[in-house]
Amino acid sequence: MKILIVGEGGQLGNELQEILRTGQAQIGPIPAEYKDAELVCPHFEDFDASDKESVDAMINGAGFDLIINCAAYTAVDAAEDNVLDARAGNVVIPQLLAMAADANNCKLVHISTDYVFNGQGTRPYLETDQPAPKSVYGITKLEGERMVQNFCWRHFIMRTSWLYGQVGNNFVKTITAAARKNGKVKVVNDQLGNPTNANDLAYEILKVALTDNYGVYHCTNNGICSWYDFTCEILRLTGIEAECEPCSSDEFPAKAPRPAYSALENQKLAQTIGDEMRDWKDAIANYCEIVKL
Repeated sequence: MKILIVGEGGQLGNELQEILRTGQAQIGPIPAEYKDAELVCPHFEDFDASDKESVDAMINGAGFDLIINCAAYTAVDAAEDNVLDARAGNVVIPQLLAMAADANNCKLVHISTDYVFNGQGTRPYLETDQPAPKSVYGITKLEGERMVQNFCWRHFIMRTSWLYGQVGNNFVKTITAAARKNGKVKVVNDQLGNPTNANDLAYEILKVALTDNYGVYHCTNNGICSWYDFTCEILRLTGIEAECEPCSSDEFPAKAPRPAYSALENQKLAQTIGDEMRDWKDAIANYCEIVKL
């Protein structure tokens, strides 16, 4: 099997490479079909996925069986002022990859987000619920989903949320650093969602990609919490002695609106390959053991 990973340097791209090379995720062994898979993971400086000529040169005739798109413009607030950059990362890249994947008869996995919903729900969002994004980031991510759906029929769109991984920056690393430095942190308790370990997401992506059950999936760790709840659990696990004070989102005004409720339900996973995503507390405990925060 030959696999192209776009966005190899990010949290998810790194986890995918690790488990494909070792054959082992934190949940368990990955499917045997990936043994000895050939990985192509171009660095962003060598491969411009927003340029059609560059994409065609990389993919056409290369014999890829699977393309996994982890690339995205994820600066939520900056996107409000940099719409063209957000569109390049979140709309143009998935469109070009979808076109090339379809032309070369290979499958495409595209990563999306809870931000495609308006965040005003009262129960976990299903894959069949109507998206209604409120930010430029969410709007462009939804447009990217539409591009994948329109241009590549062999697609898997994986929506996730509150992602953290072993490389790069994420909420877990930021909050532990702040807690150690200041001895206290103030965190919002009126935004609810699903923290997601990138290693678990990578595991489920590889399982789904072996099937022909194409379409939109939600893939997060199970269980719902606030950012405040998440922080309290992180501090408990790491043993950092710091005060954690709950507050409202009004105390941290942001240019882009944050969803108050963006929990996702892994319904399609459960109905197809089975939902093996761990409870969020188990996943973050494993992460803290490995990363040694």
